[in-house]
Amino acid sequence: MTKSTARVTRLVTFALLLGTLAACGLPRSGPTRGELLSAATEGGVTTFVIAVDERITQVIPSPPQTSFPASFVAASPLTPGVIRPGDVLSFTVFENVDDGLFSQGAGASSIGALQVDEDGFVFVPYVGRILAAGNTPERMRQIITERLEEQTPRPQVIVQRTAGDGGTVSIVGNGVAGQGSFPLQRSNLRLMGLLASVGGVTADPELVSVIVIRDGHRAEMLYEDIYDTPRYDIALRPGDRIIVESDDSSFISLGETGSQGIIPFPRKNTSALQAIATVGGLSGGTADPTGVFIIRDETPQVANAVLGRTDFSTPQRMIYVINLTEPNGLFLARNFNIRDGDTLYVTEAPFTQWSRVLNAIIGTAGRVQTIETIATNATN
Repeated sequence: MTKSTARVTRLVTFALLLGTLAACGLPRSGPTRGELLSAATEGGVTTFVIAVDERITQVIPSPPQTSFPASFVAASPLTPGVIRPGDVLSFTVFENVDDGLFSQGAGASSIGALQVDEDGFVFVPYVGRILAAGNTPERMRQIITERLEEQTPRPQVIVQRTAGDGGTVSIVGNGVAGQGSFPLQRSNLRLMGLLASVGGVTADPELVSVIVIRDGHRAEMLYEDIYDTPRYDIALRPGDRIIVESDDSSFISLGETGSQGIIPFPRKNTSALQAIATVGGLSGGTADPTGVFIIRDETPQVANAVLGRTDFSTPQRMIYVINLTEPNGLFLARNFNIRDGDTLYVTEAPFTQWSRVLNAIIGTAGRVQTIETIATNATN
């Protein structure tokens, strides 16, 4: 084989290699920035690409700030030991005569499980219907003793109160260690006391929401806000229902980020900047900081506000673009909130694909040179 023939062979091989790479392309992590920005109607569904600016961060509603209403905050703690409708009372009467009202022969007699009715009254044999609600067990003991003295000499009375339906609160949820119905006692008359008495929360406090349902009204707050603000450690009321939920919101991370997959929210309200930090930031050697995309289905109300329209009545596909190289890019990422189910996608830098093509060409050309050398040696 002459030198000119060998040279022609190498040129032809190199040309064929370039043609093959151009036709087939090289593997990549996803669509390029240009491909996403040129997104248009496909299959009758339009995808809107929106560059995030100050107006967009203000138009898109932030997660609502939750707090307990003034009526919950202003409620004073119950007085421990005060009898309330629904409580169950038990009585023990000691008589000093052989033929007593409650017993045959001197001794003690017990009268248990007497429930205070909705009007606050309880019926005690030989005493009658007396008002119990608002009184303490000690006051009830005095009232019953005074009335029994008219019928039996020097009676000794013991009154015990056990919390009934009106003196309990219920707690449920996937974010708390203990669940069930619990009597209101000195140690748990306030919300944080109750949560502590059942074992506390089982998840990250930044991801736990506490919901209180009282008299048909529902209010919600983050556990960490209740902990940080003592006035929101509200006094409990009989019949309160408490739900403690751990937030399971997540987003999808794809492309040139530190990690890919389904990523749990690091906190209840997560910004795009926090989401990027959670996945390990951008890949330093391959990521395009001008191509940070948040992909979601937007509600018609928000879509109308973002696009300045009024005709949307169904959810719309939206792609929000954040350019971190702009002077205010990091601020925009900090003010743009990620939602449950969002997709965070970071594109490759333009030079990355060229670098891969070049490496593939050099590597393949080297292999071709090796094959040619072996073939030349074999013919000699």
